[in-house]
Amino acid sequence: MQQESARRSNRDRTEATRADLIAAARKLFTEKSYAETGTPEIVTAAGVTRGALYHHFADKQALFAAVVEQEAQAVAQEIDRASPPSLEARDALIAGSDAYLAAMRAPGRTRLLLLDGPAVLGRAAMDAIDNRHGNRSLREGLVAAMRANTMTRLPVDALTALLASAFDRAALAIEAGASAQDYSAVLMALIDGLSPTPRQAPRPARTR
Repeated sequence: MQQESARRSNRDRTEATRADLIAAARKLFTEKSYAETGTPEIVTAAGVTRGALYHHFADKQALFAAVVEQEAQAVAQEIDRASPPSLEARDALIAGSDAYLAAMRAPGRTRLLLLDGPAVLGRAAMDAIDNRHGNRSLREGLVAAMRANTMTRLPVDALTALLASAFDRAALAIEAGASAQDYSAVLMALIDGLSPTPRQAPRPARTR
């Protein structure tokens, strides 16, 4: 019993140290950028030794990958929360789109996921992370809409990649000060435009 308690205690300490390193690194990476952040700063901010850092992560890039993975997971959780299975497929896609844009407004998130992420980890690694999280949610929503016959059947992987790129571009524009409402409206129009019978905007009333 004591051995089991000791193992649990050691595991808890290990997980806490890892979490502290990720939290400290995230703060520094978003404040200073990946390139301008050194490992001595990270371990000082986390209150651990360099040995502890290298026990958990092979190098600074591996720590950065863990930060990015955690951020991508947080975004996907927000999307999933906003688009439960009880929603109709089209409504779930719209709700998920809005949730994505809202989640990406967390300070530093666009930099981590859309700028430094691809630059530091490479496009292939970043795509793999996206496909485990946000793109996975989007793909599931598109498949559900196609099965419900509320969306034209198209190659789902290509459609996921192109729509995800549109969402990312919107997040970057909003971060730079563009209207979130404008970009949300355009994304909604893109989704509705994929319907077999696209929704029509109301026609203006005739004037005499």
